[in-house]
Amino acid sequence: MNYETGVVSETPTSLEGDYGIAAEDKPFYRNWKFIAGIIAALIIAAVAFALLTAEETPVGDDNSGAPTVTVIMPGTTTVEGKITAPGTLQARREMPVGVVGEGGRVISVPVDAGAWVRQGQVLAVIDRSVQTQQASSASAQIEVAKADAQLAQNNLDRALQLVERGFISKADVDRLTATRDAARARVQVAQAQYRELLARNARLNIVAPASGLLLERNVEPGQTVSAGSAPLFRIAKGGEMELMARVSEDQIGGLSVGVTAEVVPAGTEKAFSGQVWQLSPVIDPQDRQGVARIALAYAPQLRPGGFATATINSGTVVAPILPESAILSDDEGSFVFVVGEENKVVRRAIKTGFVSAAGVVVESGLTGTEKVVLRAGGFLNEGETINPSLLKAAGDK
Repeated sequence: MNYETGVVSETPTSLEGDYGIAAEDKPFYRNWKFIAGIIAALIIAAVAFALLTAEETPVGDDNSGAPTVTVIMPGTTTVEGKITAPGTLQARREMPVGVVGEGGRVISVPVDAGAWVRQGQVLAVIDRSVQTQQASSASAQIEVAKADAQLAQNNLDRALQLVERGFISKADVDRLTATRDAARARVQVAQAQYRELLARNARLNIVAPASGLLLERNVEPGQTVSAGSAPLFRIAKGGEMELMARVSEDQIGGLSVGVTAEVVPAGTEKAFSGQVWQLSPVIDPQDRQGVARIALAYAPQLRPGGFATATINSGTVVAPILPESAILSDDEGSFVFVVGEENKVVRRAIKTGFVSAAGVVVESGLTGTEKVVLRAGGFLNEGETINPSLLKAAGDK
């Protein structure tokens, strides 16, 4: 008989007997727990992502495909109104000083620009050698006239004594009296001419008409000057300065004389306190601006002709305040995006005011109750649907 022979295990493998798993499937069975753990982890991650996404979606919005955009309701805030205006510094009361008399050759200039001068102080001395001789001649003429007057008086006195004796007629006495009076008049004329020369000579020297800061010196020794020539000196009376701040037509209407201002010259961060002392009564038809003149005390940093910027207090205003990120601008002006009906983006034109530490003051265009797009305005289009996420503003009331 033919028998097939082979090696057969006497003890069957437990997996083969108990679970019916073939020997060739043993590697898969060893890794099934590892694969099951990976699948469970993926399921947990998917559930967590779904929960987080559900928390970020604003409550009550059905626009699942619309972008979520942060909006702000600014409300209204009471702030100190301020107007920022550029301008040019100049002397508040500038005094040009020129030749008062007939002029002549300048022989001395004892002052220089930047010096403080007092009223009546000599700024320039003009040669007066000829005028001095003229004054001496006039003084001598006075003495001659006095001598003639005395002689005329003596002749009259003698004639009066002879009249009583009948040696001189009444007509002769009248003639001698007239001669005496004419001699006295010539004395007065000579004295007046002398005083005139003295006054002319006094005006040769150029003096300061008032105390103040000498801004310009336009004359040197040896120069010949005459009446009608350009001013030789310029003085800031009392050293007082001012800023000619240029403000718009609508801004100047909100200002009044006496309001305070802070002036910062170009090239420095130091601020100087001043006060509006005059408002321009006219508006420049070219640029539609007026001038607010801000009085300033003397300071070395305030130089006439320099550029400065003024921040003028214009009273308190109640208006919305927005962060700069919420305000956009184009050729039509400044605007913001607000949330309209059905959460659609609506463009709203606004007029901005000054910039404070809290943000930009919106003078018109908003009431403060609108929902304004905070940051993403540059990526939105008017009419686009969004999911607004409200961020509470510090200025809410």
